[in-house]
Amino acid sequence: MTSRATRATRPVRQRLLSPAVAGVAALALSSCAAFSDDTGTASDDGDVTVAAAFYPLQFVAQRVAGDRTEVANLTKPGGEPHDLELSVGQTAEVAGADLVVYEADFQPAVDAAVEQNAEGATLDAAEVVGLEPFADEHSEEEHADDSHSGEEHAEEEHDHGDLDPHFWLDPARLAELGDAVAEQLAEIDPDGAETYTANAATLREDLETLDGELSEGLADCERSTIVVSHDAFGYLGKYGIEVEPIAGLSPDAEPTPADLARLQQIIDEDGITTVFSERLVSPALSESLARDKSIETAVLDPVEGLSDETADEDYLSLMRENLAALRTANGCR
Repeated sequence: MTSRATRATRPVRQRLLSPAVAGVAALALSSCAAFSDDTGTASDDGDVTVAAAFYPLQFVAQRVAGDRTEVANLTKPGGEPHDLELSVGQTAEVAGADLVVYEADFQPAVDAAVEQNAEGATLDAAEVVGLEPFADEHSEEEHADDSHSGEEHAEEEHDHGDLDPHFWLDPARLAELGDAVAEQLAEIDPDGAETYTANAATLREDLETLDGELSEGLADCERSTIVVSHDAFGYLGKYGIEVEPIAGLSPDAEPTPADLARLQQIIDEDGITTVFSERLVSPALSESLARDKSIETAVLDPVEGLSDETADEDYLSLMRENLAALRTANGCR
C-alpha cells in the first residue's frame, strides 16, 4: 500500500503560541474532559487525541482509532459545517491534538487554526482522496461568481475553485481516508499500529460493500436526474446520478428567478417526481419548488453532520437511507 500520510500531513511543529492560546492549550492538554464530545471514545490512558473537523472525518477517525484514541468533532451535532466558527476552547483542541483531520478550504476557521496553532500532525483529506471538479458548467459558474447570493455572502464562501469538496459521498474515497488515518496514527502510536491497520481494513470492507450497494441499486432507473437543495451531491455521479441544485455550494445561497425557471423546465422535461431537501438547513426552497410543480419532497442527507433526528445513525445507515430515497424518486428497479 502506497503511503499517503507522507504527502498529506505535516510533521510536528514547534511554534510559539500567543500567551492566550498557549494558556488554553495547556488547559486542554491537562484535562481529558476538556477534549471530548458526546460520541468520542477515550483511550484507557488518554495519551493520543484526534481532532476531526466535521462528522464524516470523525466517523472515519473513530472507526480506525477504536478504543485506543480519543476523537473530538469540532463541528458539534446539529451544526452546519460550512458555517463553523471555532471557540477558544476548540482552538485549544486543535493546538493540543496529536492529529488533526480536516479538509483544506472547506472550513476557513479550521484552516486558520491548523495553520496558526496545530502542534501535532495534520492530515488534509482533500490531498488524500483527490477532489473531483464540479460536474457541469452551471455549477462551476455559480462557484466562480456567486453574484445571485450577494457580494457580502460571496466573500464568506470557501475558496474551492472548481473542485467539489463533498468527497465523502463516494464511499471508496472515504476508505482511502481511513487508510491514511491508520498510517498516521501508527506513526504517532506505534504500539497500536496493528489495531489501526486492522480497523481501517474493516472500515474499507464496510465502505466497499456500501459502494457496491449504491452501484447495483442505482443501475436500472427510469430517471437519472435529481433536484437537490444545494450542490453537495456531485460524487453520486459515479452511480449515474445527474445533480441539479437549487442553490450553489452554500446551502444559504438564494437562487435567482432564472435558476428556478430552469429547474421547473427540467422537472417537466425529465418527469422528476421529487425535490430533495436536507436536515441541517431549512427545507423552504425545496418545499416551495415542489409545491409549485405539485410533486413530492424527500430528504437526501449530504451526511455533513448528525442532528437530533439522526443521533442514533451513522454514515453507513444514512447513506443507505439516501439510496432508498433515490431509488424511490428515480423509479429504480
